[in-house]
Amino acid sequence: MRFKKEFIEREIVGETVLIPTGETAAHFNGLISVNELGRFIWDNYENAKDEDDLLQKILDEKEVAKADLDEFLQTLKDAEII
Repeated sequence: MRFKKEFIEREIVGETVLIPTGETAAHFNGLISVNELGRFIWDNYENAKDEDDLLQKILDEKEVAKADLDEFLQTLKDAEII
């Protein structure tokens, strides 16, 4: 899979952003801010054969997802939301 437009990934003040370059910069105003999953997808998109392959790459990160889930649920518990 290939990107249609030119962007570079940068980390700015702890946030991952996609910045347009080349011809894309002339037609695209702004930046795209992405979360961790978005960054993972961006980093793996061109190495994936198709969408199913990309999904499998995401699902293979089960340990990371579990840690993120545990952290989020603990935050909710600490705030007595759940």
